[in-house]
Amino acid sequence: MAKERLVVVGGDAAGMSAASQARRLKGPAELDIVAFERGHFTSYSACGIPYWIGGHVAERDGLIARTPEEHRARDIDLRMRTEVVELDVAGRRVRALDLDSGVETWTGYDKLVLAMGARPVRPKLPGIGAHGVHGVQSLDDGTRLMATLERTEGRRAVVVGAGYIGVEMAEALVERGFEVTVLNRGEQPMSTLDPDMGGLVHSAMNRMGIRTVSRAEVAKILTDEEGRARAVATEDGEEYPADVVVLGIGVEPRTALAREAGLPLGESGGLLTDLSMRVRGYEDIWAGGDCVEVLDLVAGRNRHIPLGTHANKHGQVIGSGVGGGYATFPGVVGTAVSKVCDLEIARTGLRERDALAAGLRFVTATIRSTNTAGYYPGAAEMTVKMLAERRTGRLLGVQIVGGAGAAKRVDIAAVALTAGMTVEQVVSLDLGYAPPFSPVWDPVLVAARKAVSAVRAAGV
Repeated sequence: MAKERLVVVGGDAAGMSAASQARRLKGPAELDIVAFERGHFTSYSACGIPYWIGGHVAERDGLIARTPEEHRARDIDLRMRTEVVELDVAGRRVRALDLDSGVETWTGYDKLVLAMGARPVRPKLPGIGAHGVHGVQSLDDGTRLMATLERTEGRRAVVVGAGYIGVEMAEALVERGFEVTVLNRGEQPMSTLDPDMGGLVHSAMNRMGIRTVSRAEVAKILTDEEGRARAVATEDGEEYPADVVVLGIGVEPRTALAREAGLPLGESGGLLTDLSMRVRGYEDIWAGGDCVEVLDLVAGRNRHIPLGTHANKHGQVIGSGVGGGYATFPGVVGTAVSKVCDLEIARTGLRERDALAAGLRFVTATIRSTNTAGYYPGAAEMTVKMLAERRTGRLLGVQIVGGAGAAKRVDIAAVALTAGMTVEQVVSLDLGYAPPFSPVWDPVLVAARKAVSAVRAAGV
């Protein structure tokens, strides 16, 4: 059998998981593996960056799961600081630029894995490229932000956006002693939640000393005579002083090269793949991680949901396919957790606007309970919101905001959603109980009982 070459574009979770799995299945005598990474780091936890910035993780390198040297020791030709700038699908080759030397080279492939990740959304605003303005998507981004924080004399920070990364970075900056203002174009923080649940997050941020400005549309970044950010101006004429600006607006798939090569993209710009993570219509090209769209099992449509959990699973599936095995990635239900101060935040499945967009008729049920038995010392409040399909009672989504132990309860709902359970079936789940861990009726089950009543009351 002729020796093949696998080329991997992107050296983080999906790309290097794919390379490592392929290497487990095929040795160097059967498969050459060449991987290109534009940054300085591989196989790291981008989700951990806010906790490093905030001081919970002592060293940056604590976020790195596997170094370039470790990958190379496994016979993977990993080329750092090298950016792939062109995909020649017809010629089965890629053109790569060494970012340090400026030298460009072509590398042929038999099999190709695209794992370029995502990039922070940077709106085209005056001053957006000024010194002191940072996105936080990669470990290189986090390193640059940390350098700015350590050398700036001022202690004022403005975070633009109040999604997961915006809220987490706001907390991290407070923990570093900064006075933080969050500018949010939405009604409430955490647009991944419904506004009523986002309001609970807003209150927690206020208690932590974070100033949150809702319905704030950023117009420009104001700079000083040296070209450094000094304030953020909004459309209504307000100016918010800033010694550092962090963009937490969200991310978008890094798929410009794929678009130029004519590969299929979805509505969000993410690559479209089949269940084995092959790019649709291409037998020898796979894609995974934050640059792809995945099937939402609840809504039944493709969505861009960039999470490290998915990326690592994609890599395992891709590596199996490349190595001659077989695996699939069936889809997701959209589960995510976060925190601000002591408040835990979780969601899975559909929000109200997601259900409306999918054309579903639904009911909602919201309950307030505690994370432990109410009489147990330290019991903390918890709010659970549940969506169910109006006629069938099928569980559609769950959002949870509360104290310690609240967030991981969303896993109950994630399993129920994946299994297609009704809220009546959720009520009957045999969950663990002891006073230090839960009330006799777990809050998720209480919400399900209320949802059952709402379904019955709504009728057909």
